[in-house]
Order: sequence, then structure tokens, then C-alpha cells
Amino acid sequence: MMQDLPFAAAFPPVEEARWRELASAALKGQPLEKLNSRTYDGIPIRPLYRPAGATAQPARAREGAWAILGRLDHPDAAEANALALADLENGASGLQVVFAGSAGACGFGLKSPADLARALENVHLDFGIALEIDAPGHGREAADALAGIVADRKLDPKTTAISFGLDPVGAVMRGAVKASFADIGPHFAETVRTLAAVGFRGPFAVADARFVHAAGGAEAQELAYALGAAVAMLRALEANGLSLDAARRAIAFRIAIDGDEFLGVAKLRALRRLWARVEEACGLAPVPALVHAETAWRMLTRRDPYVNMLRVTVAVFSAAVGGADRVSVLPFTQAIGLPDEFARRAARNTQLVLLEESNLDKVADPTAGAGGFEALTDALCEKAWALFQNHEKAGGVLAARDALGAEIAAVRAERAKNVARRKDPLTGASEFPDISEQPASVLMPAPADRPSGLFAPHRLAEDFEALRDRSDARAVKGARPKVFLANLGPIAAFNARATFAKNFFEAGGIEAIGSEGFASPAEAAEAFAASGAKLACICSSDALYAEHAVAAATALKAKGATGIILAGRPGELEAPLKEAGATDFVFAGGDVLAALDRAWAALG
Repeated sequence: MMQDLPFAAAFPPVEEARWRELASAALKGQPLEKLNSRTYDGIPIRPLYRPAGATAQPARAREGAWAILGRLDHPDAAEANALALADLENGASGLQVVFAGSAGACGFGLKSPADLARALENVHLDFGIALEIDAPGHGREAADALAGIVADRKLDPKTTAISFGLDPVGAVMRGAVKASFADIGPHFAETVRTLAAVGFRGPFAVADARFVHAAGGAEAQELAYALGAAVAMLRALEANGLSLDAARRAIAFRIAIDGDEFLGVAKLRALRRLWARVEEACGLAPVPALVHAETAWRMLTRRDPYVNMLRVTVAVFSAAVGGADRVSVLPFTQAIGLPDEFARRAARNTQLVLLEESNLDKVADPTAGAGGFEALTDALCEKAWALFQNHEKAGGVLAARDALGAEIAAVRAERAKNVARRKDPLTGASEFPDISEQPASVLMPAPADRPSGLFAPHRLAEDFEALRDRSDARAVKGARPKVFLANLGPIAAFNARATFAKNFFEAGGIEAIGSEGFASPAEAAEAFAASGAKLACICSSDALYAEHAVAAATALKAKGATGIILAGRPGELEAPLKEAGATDFVFAGGDVLAALDRAWAALG
């Protein structure tokens, strides 16, 4: 029996002024504005928001739980089929059929549409199984092949739940096809008409913005592209004989969701509001579009890949709360190679736990009225709509391709700077590395070649991983490069900076040799000489630096150190330390990647 439990009534009310007073005390008197930040779109994020009036928010396209999609991406069709059947038998409610060369291939995928029949063998397409096609090129060949399979099995197309994934705009934008959209448009519309005529419900086309995210774009840029691509397809479909209502129902969306919960939820909410605004501008009553959310490629790391499980959990939570209709998880080893059954099971179970145990599908738009989420949603709508209008003024998103590429490149450069300085930390890669970690199991390694071009995908951890790969290559031949931590004084004096230095250097593949602490610079230099290392890093307190740092640098140089680094800012000691032989200084907020490159150069 349901009853009201006035839990909050047991606590005294807390006014905003009192909250600010306590927050200021925690900040040791610094202004609360110190906690303010901005997104890469320039949208401000504050630490405190007032409750907002709940905004009418379009819901999922179809009532009930979101569809849990397993990836059908093994290059061998028979193997892909076996993995897909295991997914469906163990909790997945649909499949994302991935082809090589598609926007979400991650280096793998079915080789051609001809492989579809074998890959989908014993998959009952008329049992409500959601099918999401991640097609190569503009997608017509894959759509035709799938329609042929349905016809060969004598299935009623109305009983299927296929999103065909035709993406002519994305194909042109990414350079996956050489033809122009003007040339593709009529054929695209003809394919949509043909599929609809035989009874498929669709959607048939997809505005797939994942490549914007993977290339380093910000949330508003991703939304502006999705909107622009959808409008371009809407115009093409209407120009080639479809009604506006049929055209808008033919279009779905595909979005990447990363580990930022607030922005992930707000981005999906903003997408639905923006598309509703387009529908209203067309004189149509808004109808929720089907939205497929995929956990982001950009956030995955090859190092300490198990942390990816946490990243994708946050992403799935955001997708569910934000109202995605279909969700696919890139398994935690996806950046290393083709995921095995364990990684695929973890990807399924991430969604199953959030769906079946956390019941995230039971409330429509649970963040409605929450000040922070509403403010972010409103700001993303405003920013994305302005970018969309700019692209429209240029003649549409296709005409604005180079401009969009330049906008994304600017954000990517800013993001790379923050990753290099660990302002955007990457656990396991730039922070808390395990230099001796054992490799995770995959079915086959990822291809060595990397995509290129204006919208080339880039994972945030790649530059740190390149240094770790360099270290592994040295380890195979003999031993990793090492840095000796010349710890001066008692543990209370050096421990904080020694811990910082160990994480700092091992994030770049340089193994840190620790010590218990030395009573004098001469003792530290003797231990360095015996360690076999070429680099030395002096670690201690500011007080002991003032007393011993210059002498330590002099002694280490005399013992043959090719690089002498001080952990911390040198202050007034910088000039005498450099004169004594110090070559670098590492500290929080500095450019970690640049310092690691200099350390590698000092190794010779």
C-alpha cells in the first residue's frame, strides 16, 4: 500500500544564503564564483541553480524501455552471427549492424551488404527486435539488402523494427562518397519511397552526428550538425515527392554520449526541443523522433581499459535519463581491438542493471524542473540554434562543411591543451597509470592505420598512449626508461611530490624508481648512480628545496644525470637550479605532455 513518507520534513529547511555561507567557508573565504566553469561551447556552469519550471519535453518515440543494442561488427559474418545470437539470448533487445567504413565501425564491421543474410541468420526480425543499421557510404546498398532478406523470409515489413540508417548527408560530409548531395538526393528519396511502399515503418534516414563528437566537437556543434543534416534530408525528401509529414517521420537521429552526465542529459533533451522547433516551423505538430545514443569513442582509453566500464555506465545513465530510444555501448576494450564475449557481456549488463534494477525507464524526463539541467538544456538549444542558423545562411550544413570543420578543430585544440595539462584528467592514461598493467583480451587487435581528413576521429588519450607504447617497445627489447626519484628528507617532506612525480612520469611510460628518502644530496646522488637511470627528479618540500635543491642538482649532474627535474615550481631558485644543472620543472597545471617529451629527449 502506497503512503506518503515526509522524509524531508525531519530536516530543518536550508535557505540559499546559509548554503552560500557554508560553501564559502569550505572554500576558505574565496568567492563562490571560483566554482564556476564553462563548457567548450562557452556555456557557463554554476555550482547552484534555483528550481526551474518544468518545460514540456518531447518524450521517447515509443513508450516503454529503451532498446538495448548489441554490436554486430565482427568482419566474419558467421562469427558476427554467433556473437549477435549470444547478445539476444542474454538480454539485448536489438542489434546495431555495423559495416566496415561506417561512421561507427571503429576499425571493424561486416565487409559488405552481401554478408547480411549470414550475419542475421536465425535472428527473428519480426519478433520486435530493434535493428539499427550503421551503413557504409550513403547506405542504399545495405538498405536494399536488408529489405531483400525480409522479402525472402516472407515477413510482413510492418512487424519489423528497422532503422535503415540512410545517411547521404553524413556520407558527403565525411568524404565517404564522391558524389554531391544534389546528385544523391533523388536516389535517396526513391529508396525511402520504395521501402515505405512495401510496408516498412522506418525510420529510413539518420542524422548521425557521432563523427562531430569523435572529431573533437562540442555539444552545440554536434546538435547544430544533427539539425542541419536532418533539415537537408527533409528538403530533399519533400522535393522528391514525399509529404512533409512523411519526410519528418522518415528521419531519426544518432548521437554520441560521453562521461559528462549533465551535458549528456541536456544534449538529448535539447535535441528533441530543437527538432520540435523545426517541425513547428514546417507547420507540423511535433512528433518525437527516434534517437539512438551510442557511448562515445572519444572518451575510451586503451590503457587501464576497465575504467571505461565506469565511463560507459555514466554515459548509459545519461542516455536513459535524457530519453534515448535505443542505446548501444562500445565495449570497454573497443579501442584495443574487437571485443570478446566478456567485454560484450559487460556492455549488455551495464544497460540491463540500469534498466531492470535502477528502473530508469519508469519516469519520463526525470530532470524536468531541475534548475541545472533546465539551464543547460536552454543554453544548448540557444547555442546550437544560432550555429544552425549560421550554417543555413551559408547555404546549409553541406555548404558550411569547411566552416564547421574549422569550428570543431578550434575546440579540439582547446580540449587537447586541457588534456595535456590534465585539466581534463583521464584516469589510467594521464592520471594514476599502471605502467605494468597486463593487456586486456580481444578477438583481434585494432587496425594500425588511423583515419585522416577534416573530421578524423581522435580519442583524448591517444598522445599519452603513444608514449606508453614507446615505453612498451623499449621494455620488449630490454628495459623501460627510468627516472630516479631523489627524495630528500623525511617522508612527510617528500611524499606528496614523489607521488605526483611517479604518476607524472609513468603516464608517459617512464618508470619511477622510488626511495625512502636521503639525508643529504650526496647520498641521493650515490643512489642515483647505482640505479642505472639517466633521469633524476628531485622531490621534497619547499623548505628543504631552499636548503638542498641546488646542491642536489649539482651532485646529480656530477654523477651523469642527462636530465635533472625538480618536482614543484622553482620560484626564486630557478636561476641557480638551472646553473647547477636542472633541466626542467614539473608541477600541477603545467603541460604534462610537453614535459614528458622533453624527458624522453633527455633520455637520448
